[in-house]
Amino acid sequence: MALAIALILIVVASVLFHFVSPWWFTPIASNWDLLDDTIQVTLVITGAVFVAVNLFIAWAIIRYRHRPGQRAAYEPESPKLESGLTAVTTVGIVAMLAPGLYVYSDMINAPKDALIVEVLGQQWQWRFRFPGADGRLGVSDTRFMSGERPFGLDPDDPYGRDDVLVDSPELHLPLGKPVTLLLRSRDVLHNFYVPQFRAKMDLVPGTVSRFWLTPTRTGRFEILCAELCGIGHYNMRGYVIVEDEAAFHGWLATQPSFAQTLPATTAAALSLRR
Repeated sequence: MALAIALILIVVASVLFHFVSPWWFTPIASNWDLLDDTIQVTLVITGAVFVAVNLFIAWAIIRYRHRPGQRAAYEPESPKLESGLTAVTTVGIVAMLAPGLYVYSDMINAPKDALIVEVLGQQWQWRFRFPGADGRLGVSDTRFMSGERPFGLDPDDPYGRDDVLVDSPELHLPLGKPVTLLLRSRDVLHNFYVPQFRAKMDLVPGTVSRFWLTPTRTGRFEILCAELCGIGHYNMRGYVIVEDEAAFHGWLATQPSFAQTLPATTAAALSLRR
């Protein structure tokens, strides 16, 4: 009986805490309200299962507790019960997964006019790259990576010469404009996460992952690495500054291009080669 009472109290306390808790989502700052809706669907389904299972256990403890002179009936199989539980479980899992798959499909298919930003993760810092006036990012390869050239851009690729390099953990984005984030890791698995944007994605070594978003309010938002990436994981932080478009372009103009970061002798040689 004590266990049954404890389970009932746990259920009541959990439901009350859910509704009166002061800890909830941070105010959203992107277009991904659907992600909040998806999480709410998951909470409702898993919460209902949590309540139903624990109350059933409490009821079973009370209803079938030991009484002198009574013996339990052994029933090893119940096809009807098993079929019903399988059907209910299937419906619940589909109801949780289907909205997430829909949102994920939308999250990786960016509008054609979206601004492109490359996010480069490395133990334990963030860097960013924007395409230059040609609107294209240059070719990058691990062969060209070094301490002085963390982005690994090919110096012979003309499309990379005007790429804008942000060798800093601070990223500026324009308000109200869709942005495609191309995610690349230099070493281990990382995860680019801004809680106010809701959307997040792993940076997988050897490949480029992506998602898009539209910032919907100005402000300074912290970037977190949401994947354990080593001893300095806790310190892998940065900031996204969302501002009006004029301020964004003003900031972007202060960042160096790839050509400007090259030694003078290399830049001159490449100019002669072209």
